[in-house]
Amino acid sequence: MVSEPLLDVDGLVTRFHWEDGVVHAVNGVSFQVRPGETLGVVGESGSGKSVTMLSLVRLIPQPSGRIEAGTARFRMTDGTVDLLQLSEHEVGEMRGNEIGFVFQDPATSLNPVMTVGRQVTESLRRHQGLRRKAARAEAIDLLRRVGIADPERRFDDYPHQFSGGMRQRVVIAIALAGDPSMIIADEPTTALDVTVQAQIMELMKKLQAERDLAVIWVSHDLAVIAAVADRVLVLYGGTVVENAPVDELYTDPQHPYTRALLSAVPSADTAAERPAPIPGAPPVLTAEPDSCPFADRCRHVFDRCRYQRPGLAAAGPDRHVACFWDVDGDRLRDDVPVAATRDFVR
Repeated sequence: MVSEPLLDVDGLVTRFHWEDGVVHAVNGVSFQVRPGETLGVVGESGSGKSVTMLSLVRLIPQPSGRIEAGTARFRMTDGTVDLLQLSEHEVGEMRGNEIGFVFQDPATSLNPVMTVGRQVTESLRRHQGLRRKAARAEAIDLLRRVGIADPERRFDDYPHQFSGGMRQRVVIAIALAGDPSMIIADEPTTALDVTVQAQIMELMKKLQAERDLAVIWVSHDLAVIAAVADRVLVLYGGTVVENAPVDELYTDPQHPYTRALLSAVPSADTAAERPAPIPGAPPVLTAEPDSCPFADRCRHVFDRCRYQRPGLAAAGPDRHVACFWDVDGDRLRDDVPVAATRDFVR
């Protein structure tokens, strides 16, 4: 039996209001994450990946950033809450207690003038209410579990005394300190070399299995997502264009953008075709999208794509695609709804 979603996001709209205009960064994004599942989120820079995740934990830059529509229902043991409707205090308690966040660059997410041990213990004391001695013991145990050698000695070291990979392990320990049920990992291996990337990926898998964590793993690296994810959400122009189980998405992508994205990845097989760059550039999001965001770069584009935006439609069991064209059947689909961001806005 399929478990109930731990997180159910519906119609998320986030915009940035500047003196010279509005950036429509996230435009009606919807998805679900179940307990113990890893959802991979992919897309080019500017596709809305990070803004979507920061919106969920209410960390988008203020005052320009505004969440203007949508719901994000998060299930806890004592009921369900809408993350987007919580007060600043309430959402502050959720961060760490229920949702841990692992940022891309540990050098900027760790305090350089505070020992790593103190940073872990402060999180433990805040979220679990531990006294100083108990928090120190738990912090040392957490550092050991994330792979920090000799944690008793390293407890009093500063972030600059750790390598990039070790700093990221410390950040993971801090994210786990509140015993959350979900971790959001936003490009957690991008700044690391390939060997350390693999170590962090294995560590996250191990911790996820031990704690039955749900994980949202954001990355532009399709190889990383293939290795860690159960399902994949493909974003483009601030919208979801495809959502599918990882094996199905990689073997039979259904959206033209997903196909183009996979074709642009270099292959280790020298007999394989050369990578095919995607022509053109991602859309400029200074206007409300009222057409398919991929239309200007798509080889299947036709008139309807330029004046209507496709919504998500079923493309098989447990997968959805936002495209008017059936790429396998090479024909138009008649069951695709028309999406309009204005339908979501409050």
